Amino acid sequence: MRTFHTVDENDIAFFESVMPGRVFSGEAVSTDYDHDEMTEYGHFMPEAVVLATSTEEVSRVLAYCNDHDIAVTPRGAGTGLCGGCVPVHGGIVLSTEKMKRVLEVDTRNMTATVEPGVLLMEFPKALEGTGLFYPPDPGEKTATMGGNAMTNAGGMRAVRYGVTRDYVLGMEVVLADGTVEVFGGKNVKTSSGYSLMDLLIGSEGTLGILTKLTVKLVAEPKVNLSLLIPFDDIDACIRAVPQVLLSGCDPTAVEFMEREVISCAETYLGKSFPDTSADAYLLIRLDGGSEAQLQPAMDTLTELLLSLGAKDVLLADTDERKESIWNARGAFLEAIKNSTSAMDECDVVVPRDAIAAFVHRMVEISRENGIRIRSFGHAGDGNLHIYVCRDGLDEQTWKTRVSSVMDALYREAERLEGQVSGEHGVGHAKKAYLARSVGERQMELMRGIKRVFDPKGILNPGKVAD
Repeated sequence: MRTFHTVDENDIAFFESVMPGRVFSGEAVSTDYDHDEMTEYGHFMPEAVVLATSTEEVSRVLAYCNDHDIAVTPRGAGTGLCGGCVPVHGGIVLSTEKMKRVLEVDTRNMTATVEPGVLLMEFPKALEGTGLFYPPDPGEKTATMGGNAMTNAGGMRAVRYGVTRDYVLGMEVVLADGTVEVFGGKNVKTSSGYSLMDLLIGSEGTLGILTKLTVKLVAEPKVNLSLLIPFDDIDACIRAVPQVLLSGCDPTAVEFMEREVISCAETYLGKSFPDTSADAYLLIRLDGGSEAQLQPAMDTLTELLLSLGAKDVLLADTDERKESIWNARGAFLEAIKNSTSAMDECDVVVPRDAIAAFVHRMVEISRENGIRIRSFGHAGDGNLHIYVCRDGLDEQTWKTRVSSVMDALYREAERLEGQVSGEHGVGHAKKAYLARSVGERQMELMRGIKRVFDPKGILNPGKVAD
């Protein structure tokens, strides 16, 4: 196992000289920094936490840590679900949570430049009145935009607009030795050598630390409508998805949910869902310039879905109705977490036409292992969120069964030509599954890239392909 220099008084003194009053060590380190939102993956306390407020501070700290062989774990809001921002090798946590300025909104070029600590939920305020919006819509709105970029976060609108990667135009990044580099800019396309920026997007802080981010904006849709479609048959529900995507209606979101998860959300929120009569549901969102413009798409989808076995097509065209549906959808993760004593998470992505097969196998795995599994996901892009629930199992039984379940789920994803993660990343929790999925040659290519960017291996050690 790789060993690093243990942070001592001299190191703390240097960090204090760079960022006075924003260095915490020993008992002053909050336990908030020893885990992310998936505490099942363990608690790892850093030796120190430093809160950066500028690129210069990040540069000086990284140069020092590189020279002194100190492990550095970059961290945004800590909302990840795979242990990507926890210091498994100790050292320091370098947090960018205080770097939260919107530096520029450029309406002529339709871009915005932000610091990495800007929260996803706060960014729309900077765009008010511009007629522009930022399409990526990961479920965790308290996540940072920098964290979204470094995990290539997805979300419910990905089926139409794409994921975070599709909106990153430029980055300012501090490399492991403290060098500051700018990748990309405001150009909307380039064919200029290797796309180094694309290597950094989704690298989970293993190749560099993001200090500025330039993103593409698009014209804001003036109206949106939602359709809730109940099905009595899960197969019919899933089989309808390719037909929806082929209909020419260009949906913004196509979500899949089951009645059991909706029931969890009702209990958690203390509010009733508009319909609980069916076993499975599709939730479709349409964006457009006006309701009249969306009417043909609604008519087409209604006719299509009823012909494919839907019990009904329920229109949500008021804010109250839309909120009752989407608030429940947004609460699924917390609702499931609230329903059990502990859980493990899997966010595999499979080809769209393989979703039904995967869901069926998931039900079999649940039954074979005597353990409760709940799922929902982005049916429009094949990304499923699966939660294995501990409930009343004792520690040893839980560990044995969850290990068996996760192994079986990932093997099924491999069989269906899927991937380990659709949007939550690898971190340290999913490394073994990634290695098995892509094979040794691809893992060695990743390690080679890591060595070029970070020869001493100080950046987020123990994660992804380390």
